Amino acid sequence: MRVLVVDDEIEQRTLLQKVLEAWGHTVRTAVDGGDAIKQLAEFAPAVMLTDLQMPGISGFEMMERLRESGTLPPTIVLTAFGSLETAVNTVHKYGGFWFLEKPIDLEALRAILGRAADQGRLARENERLRADLAQRGVLGDLVGSSHAMQHIFALIRQVAPTNACVLITGESGSGKELVARAIHQCSTRSGEPFIAINCAAMPETLMESEIFGHEKGAFTGAVERRAGALEMAEGGTLFLDEIGEMPMAMQAKLLRVLEDFHFRRLGGKQELSANVRLLSATNRDPQKAIREGKLREDLYYRLNVFSIEIPPLRDHIDDVPMIVEAMIEKLNGKHGTRVTHLSPEAREALISQRWDGNVRELRNVVERATILAGEGPITKTHLSLPQRSMPGAQATPTAGLNISVGMTVDEAERVLIEATLAQSRNNKTRAAGVLGISAKTLHLKLRQYRLGTTGEADAIEKEHASA
Repeated sequence: MRVLVVDDEIEQRTLLQKVLEAWGHTVRTAVDGGDAIKQLAEFAPAVMLTDLQMPGISGFEMMERLRESGTLPPTIVLTAFGSLETAVNTVHKYGGFWFLEKPIDLEALRAILGRAADQGRLARENERLRADLAQRGVLGDLVGSSHAMQHIFALIRQVAPTNACVLITGESGSGKELVARAIHQCSTRSGEPFIAINCAAMPETLMESEIFGHEKGAFTGAVERRAGALEMAEGGTLFLDEIGEMPMAMQAKLLRVLEDFHFRRLGGKQELSANVRLLSATNRDPQKAIREGKLREDLYYRLNVFSIEIPPLRDHIDDVPMIVEAMIEKLNGKHGTRVTHLSPEAREALISQRWDGNVRELRNVVERATILAGEGPITKTHLSLPQRSMPGAQATPTAGLNISVGMTVDEAERVLIEATLAQSRNNKTRAAGVLGISAKTLHLKLRQYRLGTTGEADAIEKEHASA
């Protein structure tokens, strides 16, 4: 396998290179962190061995840069006698694999080298499997094969390997926490804790203690020291949901932490460091929240290094059947049921709904239906659907329709189809559900009334011919 040795001492580099080559490995050497970063792109080592104290770019800085860019290979830190504690902290903080004291025990090196290579292979295989699942419409607990969801998957894979703060926006129930968990699972921190705090569900008086922790006696009822979310998420990810509901005074304290990731427990004097990745979410329009004085502008810019906007379910309604199938599998395990699938009628009923409560509302309906069905398919009779029309429809179905006495049935039908398509944002599957006809029938009527382009109509006809 390929091994990169990084050390400013030529004797150490030469010795390790000879030993590793004698073991059958392909070896390159680098004199400092800057040299190593240059070689990594073209050499792509399976394992890296590095000293920490080097002129130019040190081992510390090199590992930090590589971790932030998501390109840090399994790394064995080499440390001189007396700096063992520094090496252990470095491995933990920057994501190294292990450490060895100088002079190097060659048998220990050989064993650790093999384990590091195995970890690298597993990480690459996991990434390949995640990418494969994402192409098939699954990433963590997120499900969807639509263009909108594939775009979200691509953003998650892009930002996950970094340490950048991510602001996730979207309507309530659209799956913001699922996106945060997917980012964590696809990151190098996936083996560490994921801690979620809902700022909207927490009293202002408890929020500081929940996030920063407190010392014994810090306030009435503080009978012992308690770690906060920043400490519990050490090495992992802290997710602050509904950040727009956080009190302004608390926002100022959080901004201070984001400057250097140091904080104090409530009532404490000792300054602590936090090695966490911060993700946040809000269902508010951030710019509107800033104008209304609900969100600090400077905090917003620190949180919004990278942004992901989750589309409402009505904008990717075609994903509903796939989402429901994934829900059924989990609900069977939860309730001991043996539901197999959605019936065609139930499927059409679900994709014709507005789902103002997004995925959360859909889950509630599916969970009840799963319990009622018990086994076999979920049929339309098992569904307790909200009494409202499909996405984009208005309370008065004929509002704004230019239909008058004297029009032919075909003319009135054309006007109705045009209005329904406009209300559904030209989503033909949703429009067909509102009109009470199949998608194929709608497409044929679009051809009849020449409402679609010729190319679109031909493509539709081929699609149905091959179905």
